[in-house]
Amino acid sequence: MLVQLVGTMFAVGLLLGFVGAGGSGFIISILTVVFGFSIHTSLGTALAAMFFSSAAGAFSHYREGNIVLGTGAVVGGAGMFGAWLSSFASNGIPGEELKWMTAGMLFLSGVALWFRMRLVSKRNDSQPAKARQRPAIYWASACGVGLVTGGLSGLFGIGATPFIQIGLMTILGTSIRQAAGTSMIVIIPIAVGGGAGFYQLGHLDVTLLLEVAVGIMLGSYIGAKFTRRVPAIILQRSMVLLPMVGAAILVL
Repeated sequence: MLVQLVGTMFAVGLLLGFVGAGGSGFIISILTVVFGFSIHTSLGTALAAMFFSSAAGAFSHYREGNIVLGTGAVVGGAGMFGAWLSSFASNGIPGEELKWMTAGMLFLSGVALWFRMRLVSKRNDSQPAKARQRPAIYWASACGVGLVTGGLSGLFGIGATPFIQIGLMTILGTSIRQAAGTSMIVIIPIAVGGGAGFYQLGHLDVTLLLEVAVGIMLGSYIGAKFTRRVPAIILQRSMVLLPMVGAAILVL
């Protein structure tokens, strides 16, 4: 079981590293359908596992100057609370219903990724970020983005990265590059808050989490090396299709 699980997560990590996605929804599908874990345990494990993948990405983006620390801290802090709170709401949803709801959100994530790509195609990093609103409105908006995206993560176990980036660009006015980097630092506290909630509820298996994290991190590291070897259009389509495939696995 250990070898099979780590090996499968390594293969999943290769795919996720290749397309540059967090893939928590895809991990949920594999844990639930292939290995037979309950949907609640799969959600808690996948959500907590994002901490490891996002921490490495956030460090790299910070070194490149792509992170707006103040905005990331506020959005992430609100997201952590939203994820922690919604994880308890998730516990009250019957497993079969939660499976269908998570599948629906995975499909919606694919649509959001497509929308994000359309948004990015109309902007470029040479365009300055939009002027900030008045401080009170800006920070209230940042809290709102965090609460909504954190709530989605805690309730359905999804990474919510496309939703976070859309919020950062359209509501908080960050550039494309800043949205990509800042979303990494936002996910870290969301993973902590959601993971803590599922742990309190008894749905986070620490041993399973470590096995998943080891396989995913090793696979992602190697898979990322192949990203530049294929045309960009294939990567874009793969990113959109990946959460939809995860939804199909859960449903079928």
